[in-house]
Amino acid sequence: MKNQNSKLPKFPEPYWRDSAELPSFPKLSKHVNVDVAIVGGGITGITSAYLLSKEGLSVALVDSDVVLNGTTGHTTAKITVQHDIIYDELIQHFGADGAKHYYEANKSGLEFIRKMVDDKKIDCGFSDEDAILYAVSDDSLKKLQKEKEAYDTLGIPYEYTDTIPIDIEIQGALIVKNQAQFHPLKYLHTLLQEMSQTGVQIFENTAIIDIKGTEDEPKLITNEGFEITCQHVIAASHFPFYDGNGFYFARMYAERSYVLSAMTDKPYPGGMYLSVDEPKRSLRSAANGGEELVIIGGEGHKTGQVNDTHKLYENLESFGEKVFGLNDITHRWSAQDLYTLDKVPYIGNLTSNKKNIYTATGFHKWGMTNGTFAAILLRDLIVKKESRYLDLFTPSRFQSDPSVKEFLKQNADVAKHLISGKLKRPSKKPEDLKVNEGCAVMFQGKKAGAYKDEHGVLHLVDTTCTHLGCEVGWNSGDRTWDCPCHGSRFSYSGEVIEGPADKPLKVLDAESE
Repeated sequence: MKNQNSKLPKFPEPYWRDSAELPSFPKLSKHVNVDVAIVGGGITGITSAYLLSKEGLSVALVDSDVVLNGTTGHTTAKITVQHDIIYDELIQHFGADGAKHYYEANKSGLEFIRKMVDDKKIDCGFSDEDAILYAVSDDSLKKLQKEKEAYDTLGIPYEYTDTIPIDIEIQGALIVKNQAQFHPLKYLHTLLQEMSQTGVQIFENTAIIDIKGTEDEPKLITNEGFEITCQHVIAASHFPFYDGNGFYFARMYAERSYVLSAMTDKPYPGGMYLSVDEPKRSLRSAANGGEELVIIGGEGHKTGQVNDTHKLYENLESFGEKVFGLNDITHRWSAQDLYTLDKVPYIGNLTSNKKNIYTATGFHKWGMTNGTFAAILLRDLIVKKESRYLDLFTPSRFQSDPSVKEFLKQNADVAKHLISGKLKRPSKKPEDLKVNEGCAVMFQGKKAGAYKDEHGVLHLVDTTCTHLGCEVGWNSGDRTWDCPCHGSRFSYSGEVIEGPADKPLKVLDAESE
């Protein structure tokens, strides 16, 4: 039940997209021949296109929707090497050298963005900030202290404190200085403009449904039958649009998290904050004209496994009210992030035998640095430059610890939700729904998904996910149908929003009953 005193906007919309003027690009309507075809118009795809065009290669960048409307447009946009509690875990699984490579790779992503902003004088709200990881409970303090030891082992510069300039009582905090934040869409807008002026072909609303052709000359096939013939393919579409027997759906899982932007009573003291404790609390600021917004994030969960997501927005609202006092909540939105089995992104050849098809995925909430570094590494792979990071990030790696344990855990969870979803029998009928309400209903003796929009129009869909047949559930906060098995998401009318599903939900005729 929605809190009647809530200041939350009625519908979700990310602040970044609402505060940036973005160019539009045509739909692909002809056959195209290029050196490199890139699928996905987020930070990895755009940066890859930019870098490869600088190498003299002809590039086509395509997106099934519009550019920068995916995860990059829904981020908190922190540019930092401090990725929650991770370095202690990386040392355990990859050794100190592997963990150091992860740190250096993400540092190179940060430095690339900083240099681009400086060299091109990009007006994107870029500011140097401290990244602060803080612990509230005793258990989280123990994790933080182990992470501090990992920083010592890896030579990561830091400061340690037991106070922060925010009204939160903490046990301890790790500070990494000289990190940054920015407006990601204004930054990437500059790259898009420069690329389009120097010959990169950019196409929106162009869905790629298959790869055919030969290994040396793959051909991307659009949903309208046009072909992009190329030598190299980059799948930068968040979830790889093409699996190629890489079984990515079984080697990753999806999480959603939630974000508010708000005007506050108390001034923001600067810095980018993240709690070790669950539920997560993330904080940063953003310039909004002559005023300052506070970006409040957190409340993560596996996609499709929480139905009352509006309550999660309200939890963030309550936290912001308590810590800062909220004058106005300007925007609310959610993001989807993909996690690999060992928390290191998959960057490189899609599979060991797909030499000309590459992917970059599994950035686990840290796409600004991971995504930028991914573009650098993919550029190096395509132009045959050596990189010491290849082995760590290669998608074909398999760490017996923790990959086996995590693989079994995640796929047992899939099986549980597959079975439980089939057994649940809804109690409601379509006519029971109120305006702007959605849920599973019984329709013509079978389970269906129903949503009644603000105009009273009923939308009915088959709740069977078109990926592997799990039952999708209603996401009340975002008005979407989300799959609890592999994270596919669909609009209330059935269109695909997030993969791995590539086909819409079956639409049912509400007038046929």
